[in-house]
Amino acid sequence: MEILRSLLYILNEMSPYVLLGFLIAGLMHAFIPAGTFARHLSGSGWKAVVKAAIAGVPLPLCSCGVLPTAIAMRRAGASRAASSSFLIATPQTGIDSIAATASLLGPAFAVIRPLAAMTTALFGGLAVGVTEKGQDSPSATCAAYAEEEKKTRRSLAAKFAAALRYGYIDLVAGIGPWLIAGLVIAALITVYIPADALSSLGEHPFLAMPAVLAIAVPMYVCATGSIPIAMSLMLKGLSPGTAFVLLMAGPAANFASAALVSREMGRKAAAVYIGSIIAGALAFGLAIDYLMPAHWFTLQATGIADACHASFPIFSTICSAILVLLIAWALLRGNINNHKIDKQTNENIMKLRITGMNCQHCRASVERAISSVEGVDNVSVDLTTGLASVDGNADADTIADAVRAAGFDAEKLPDE
Repeated sequence: MEILRSLLYILNEMSPYVLLGFLIAGLMHAFIPAGTFARHLSGSGWKAVVKAAIAGVPLPLCSCGVLPTAIAMRRAGASRAASSSFLIATPQTGIDSIAATASLLGPAFAVIRPLAAMTTALFGGLAVGVTEKGQDSPSATCAAYAEEEKKTRRSLAAKFAAALRYGYIDLVAGIGPWLIAGLVIAALITVYIPADALSSLGEHPFLAMPAVLAIAVPMYVCATGSIPIAMSLMLKGLSPGTAFVLLMAGPAANFASAALVSREMGRKAAAVYIGSIIAGALAFGLAIDYLMPAHWFTLQATGIADACHASFPIFSTICSAILVLLIAWALLRGNINNHKIDKQTNENIMKLRITGMNCQHCRASVERAISSVEGVDNVSVDLTTGLASVDGNADADTIADAVRAAGFDAEKLPDE
């Protein structure tokens, strides 16, 4: 019961801001064509790196979900330096996580987090530009923007519908499970770790930060899901700077993403990618602990420990219920689509092997790309097997081209 109440306390604190963040993210997705970013990120100069960092900070993409976006931008003409800047800035924060950070950790964290992401991205992008100097960017092609041109001709009502679908279905499906995981971990830390267990580490940030970093780098957690974990660690005695290291390194610096960056952009870019995130997290963490006023980072909440005696405001409770229902529906919807495809015996069912997917956001991007092809009636993508089942009479090559334009690879499997 104590774990449940702790979980509900954190959920109620976050849910209104998370729902608002999802809405803003959906509006950005529907009203700003993705091709717009790539058009402004060609060239190897510092301006492209700055634009990439600015574009990446508000986007709510995880470290795996940002990869196909960055790859598509790269293929559309973005420079290696700009693509790296975008890769570093995007997973560390987002409009949804900024709102949730303000709700749980306070305005100082909410301001410094995107600032740190921006600074780290600029440093990393410029470093890649120096190490990769002399390598030309790929030429931009009109094919990469064909689907985006269709989006710009949609009606206002259709764009709002697309915004709601992306924000409250696709994005929830990608982020929701990780958010729930983060909430559960935070509740477990609160209930089962004694209050003085981490206090000794809290007195020595130079020891605590590398320890947290060693856990954060191999761990995968999204920018929003890392917030309740960071708050729980602070309540247990770790310094604000140490919690900040988790906030920045946890969502961005995982080994799976580094491996994919190495494959697509080279080992030097991958080394700069990981190194920039780690260096930035440590630098800002130390600055928070030793250079900034301590009262900026005092938790405003009464503490999860007091949640057992807390009464939950009706508005927050309604927002929490909506968020849980959205997550449940997104997961159920994916299972229903998979089951529907599995039961069909239509001879028009086509199987494709999709490579490059690493998370639910990737899966949603592939489904959306295939669904946009004329002649596709239904589509289901299985992240575990990497298989896409397509019902309809669409051409296989056209489907494969749509998947590649989204930043993935596709290959039609022989008919059984």
